[in-house]
Amino acid sequence: MATVKELTDRVSAEIAKAIVGQEDTVDKILVSILTGGHVLLEGVPGVAKTLMGRTLAYTLDTKFTRIQFTPDLMPSDVIGTTLFDTKSGEFRLKKGPIFTEILLADEINRTPPKTQAALLEAMEERRVSIEGESHVLSPLFTVLATQNPIEYEGTYPLPEAQLDRFTFKLLVDYPEKYEELELLKRYHGGFRSLDLAAAEIKKIATRGDIEQSRAEIEKIQVDDTILNYINDICRLSREDEELLLGASPRAAITLLLTSKTLAACRGRAFVIPDDVQELAYPTLRHRLILRPETEIEGIRADEIIARIIDRVPVPR
Repeated sequence: MATVKELTDRVSAEIAKAIVGQEDTVDKILVSILTGGHVLLEGVPGVAKTLMGRTLAYTLDTKFTRIQFTPDLMPSDVIGTTLFDTKSGEFRLKKGPIFTEILLADEINRTPPKTQAALLEAMEERRVSIEGESHVLSPLFTVLATQNPIEYEGTYPLPEAQLDRFTFKLLVDYPEKYEELELLKRYHGGFRSLDLAAAEIKKIATRGDIEQSRAEIEKIQVDDTILNYINDICRLSREDEELLLGASPRAAITLLLTSKTLAACRGRAFVIPDDVQELAYPTLRHRLILRPETEIEGIRADEIIARIIDRVPVPR
């Protein structure tokens, strides 16, 4: 069986056949999946967010479902409902698209809070309740949600409680010139994203590989100095004058668990400060609530995170 590093290297190389210029984003999504978390992808339309999710699910040999979130989408459209079967005279469960392994929640901020909340239980506990009955989801259940950072008309901002359920918030930007040129060459040469098998993209992993990787990650060593480092970063965020809300204990736990996963993906048996620093941005940027006057001045969460990291002594 492959190590975590061998597995993620092979998956990343395979995904690179379809996705150009998003290596770091793909790597962070893999870290989240192996940690058992969920990802919020923010980027303008047309930067391969959907293709990224579909290709990732294909290479991991997992079931993939996409939901286009709209203002009229109901919770039952997501989780499912019970229907009366006239032939049998009994009620039967009609499962919704949430019964999958990798769920792409496209434009999640376009649906009302009631429908957004339908994902909360599933994201936290990997189970859903329908008509008072609990249904268990796959242990691999992962939400990849997308939202457009530019268009706000007709949108419903995600509440803090739901944002906190996402392991990472990743910013998906336009590709560089040479990357976009490579993309054009591929499509001119016949690549079509709708048929990944025809593009000679292979299924790399199995459920067993993912479960073994998660078990390996559990054994990654974390020194007390690293635990103190994570604790200091999160506690200092709660004291920042430009923030209404700092990092929660859940954020600190997430930063710890994902740092262990990143260390394993880099082929190490222990966490180093660089792991914590690298993942502090995607872990905290959606959990920090800026004061209105801070936002008016154009200061971003990432700038505050960078300042906090600079203020915390690095373990030696």
